[in-house]
Amino acid sequence: MRNARWSGILILPFGLALLSPACHEKQTPRDTRRADERAIRAADDATKRAAQAKDPNGVVDGFADDGSAMYPNAPICTGKEALRAKWAEMLATPGFAVDWQLTKIEVSRSGDLAYTPFTYEMTMQAPNGKPIRDRGKGLAVWKKQLNGSWKGEADIFNSDLPLPTPKHSPGRKHRRTRTGSKRRPHRR
Repeated sequence: MRNARWSGILILPFGLALLSPACHEKQTPRDTRRADERAIRAADDATKRAAQAKDPNGVVDGFADDGSAMYPNAPICTGKEALRAKWAEMLATPGFAVDWQLTKIEVSRSGDLAYTPFTYEMTMQAPNGKPIRDRGKGLAVWKKQLNGSWKGEADIFNSDLPLPTPKHSPGRKHRRTRTGSKRRPHRR
């Protein structure tokens, strides 16, 4: 009986420790979403200033090393070198100018990914010298880097403008011209 009492005394402190709420509380990570939103906005603003200054290196600094861009009428660009080449080409287009505005910044609860829908306006010169003005929307995906900075992981945009109407629309019937031969009667 004496041994049972001693064992109960030893077990009691350990049992109380296991029942203690402090031992079962999960550590909730600190919510950094507001600070992350500010950091993403600052990174986006720096990228936009670089694009407006026609600095492809500055634009590419806003992308992660393995970042990708999916721009209209072009294959996907992945990695800094491909992105630099694409941005250098776009920025060198005569009359090129671009501006965009983030419409929302949504940071994941885990604080490592975010997405930002945006609207844009872009101008460039057509081969005939006339200006082309485009406007549209896009989506950027951001990833927090190991050093705490935010970089673009993926970027895509597309135009709001309608496609040009072809001269001969597919639903329109074309008029036949006679070649001088007689038509044969239709047989059933």
